[in-house]
Amino acid sequence: MPFGILDDDKLEHIPGTAPLNGLQNTDTYSGLDPGFLKRDSTGQFVLVPQPSDSPNDPYNWSRKRKELFTITYGWGCGCVGGGGTIAAIAIGSLIFNSLAVKYGKRPVYLGTTVGLMVSCFWAAEAKSFESFVAARVFCGLCMAPMEALVPASISDIWFVHERGFRTAVFNLGVLGGINLAVPIAAAIIEFSSYRIALHAMGGAFALTLIMVVVEGKGALEQLEHAPTSGSIPNEEPVSWTKRLLPYSGYVNQVSFWNTLVRPFYLIASPAVLWAVLLFTTCISWLVGISLTLSQIFSAPPYNFSVVGVGATNLSSFVASVLGTMTAGPLIDGLVTRMSRMNGGIFEPEFRLPIMVTYLLFTSTGFFAWGQSSYAQDPWPVPVIVCLGLINFGVQLGTTGVVTYVVDCHREKAGEAFAAMNFIKNLFAFGLSFYINDWIDNQGVRNCFFTIGGITMGVTLFTIPMQVQPTMFLSSLLNVGFTDTALLIDFETSLLLGGLLGKLAI
Repeated sequence: MPFGILDDDKLEHIPGTAPLNGLQNTDTYSGLDPGFLKRDSTGQFVLVPQPSDSPNDPYNWSRKRKELFTITYGWGCGCVGGGGTIAAIAIGSLIFNSLAVKYGKRPVYLGTTVGLMVSCFWAAEAKSFESFVAARVFCGLCMAPMEALVPASISDIWFVHERGFRTAVFNLGVLGGINLAVPIAAAIIEFSSYRIALHAMGGAFALTLIMVVVEGKGALEQLEHAPTSGSIPNEEPVSWTKRLLPYSGYVNQVSFWNTLVRPFYLIASPAVLWAVLLFTTCISWLVGISLTLSQIFSAPPYNFSVVGVGATNLSSFVASVLGTMTAGPLIDGLVTRMSRMNGGIFEPEFRLPIMVTYLLFTSTGFFAWGQSSYAQDPWPVPVIVCLGLINFGVQLGTTGVVTYVVDCHREKAGEAFAAMNFIKNLFAFGLSFYINDWIDNQGVRNCFFTIGGITMGVTLFTIPMQVQPTMFLSSLLNVGFTDTALLIDFETSLLLGGLLGKLAI
């Protein structure tokens, strides 16, 4: 394989590896006639995964319907991003992933969106602190699917060469919600009340519910690598009215409790472990910044008002939008080019070079943010330049992380992101308790210089991900691993988890 990616000589088929465009290298797929592979409308790209001939296959949805789905989850993730209640989301990620595996994603999306709307109105009218806290915890639980299940849903309807931009839209929703909610809520609360702000959030979730009800979801199991052998006889398209039903009757006989713990098995996968490390730090640092904005800008020499402090997030939102516009052509374009250089064969590792931008922009942004805040530079320097660099890099970096995990573990993407969101939200929740004291004790410069250094350190773990970090573990267990898209079966993950436990002891 090219670009330093080591090959695997034990598995007949390497998970995540697939023909993408112009098969020149037929050794990897010997016996496969490229003429039988389905391609996009331009004929340039092989469709990965290969769709079935069913009219109800989500991969065969019309372009308009797919884009409406993108708009729906972009809006929904934006509303959730502004909601807060971090610890509850961690628990909800596990619970609702299990329910989605057992009963399908659509009833989970619908039920939790109703819960989000109700909880916001409940919190707005709460008459006691206990009732208010209960409403916010319930809201946090219901937020989880929009963070943990959406990446898996993206892989359910978009092909490999289309996922970069759609994943960037997902990240824009989450990050944009975090950045826009603060100035909007600050203005509403300052000139009205927090109850009005919560009523407005409830209205936003009511609109989300309408958008979700319009979007149906197919339930056919997809084959990632094998071309379809033919159409399903006499299958009729599901009618629009039937698609509106909240539940199709699908039940997976898998144990709910087994599914609840399965996400943690995947942490034994190098790909998921790397993603947990990157995803947790980059998102949590943004939460940390949002928690310290008032501490920095409400004090001299800035003396910003509540609305002024909230408005500093607009720079972050603009940077996230620019990152979204860049991520699609950059990530998907890079994958296309590298696949062509690889004889038409796509490898999940082709998503990793984008992490160079995360290293450069985000680390530089944190160092600059710490220095400018310490030196009390004029506000455009920390707000526009530093926050812009940080959020632009985070948008590109998280898009690379999410698409890489989806490409490595498409069939287990829900479990992978449940684990990732569980750990990320717990870390961010813990960070909220000490970051302000950290700045008080060590100063803003030392605090964010440390964060910048940690960011650089964890990003450098991308290098061994590119050149095969699992060969040592493979030799210990005497099992075959893929590039780094490995350990997709839970039995192997359990073995590896047990091995790591013994090594730790």
